[in-house]
Amino acid sequence: MSKLFTALFVSMIALTNNASAAIDETIRYKDTIEVNAPADKVWAKIGNFGDMSWHPAIAKTAITSGKADEAGATRVLTTQDGGAINEVLINQDAAGMSLKYEITESVLPVREYGATLKVESAGEGKSIVTWRAMFKRKDPANPGAKGQDDAAAKEAISGIFRSGLENIKKISE
Repeated sequence: MSKLFTALFVSMIALTNNASAAIDETIRYKDTIEVNAPADKVWAKIGNFGDMSWHPAIAKTAITSGKADEAGATRVLTTQDGGAINEVLINQDAAGMSLKYEITESVLPVREYGATLKVESAGEGKSIVTWRAMFKRKDPANPGAKGQDDAAAKEAISGIFRSGLENIKKISE
């Protein structure tokens, strides 16, 4: 009987630890697109932290502190439906054609969000744009509330990335 009790106890602890781990699981998402335009031309359109007019969901970009090309700069993105997304620039590498940023406050169903947008040459007259992010769902409860759970977080970010990348291609080619 003692061995059975011990086995059940160990199983319960393992299940509890697995459930707790799922609460704060980091989600990784990456999307890319090939653009029939030189990398420097694409970077010129999307590399300015102070101007996200290239994304169809963004109505306005406003730098709220710092300089748009320096780490620590903050911006507020206003979405087409009036929502706000506050972000901070972590690093901008003009020579490497990449920028890293974090969301500090947002209407999106995510938290602890950090992303990198990068443009690379893909041969003569072509480039690859890669957008990757790591984040957690907005609601840390297990399971998260509908609309703030893993599925909602992934759906929101994948939609933002896909529409942005497709528009980059459209405006660059």
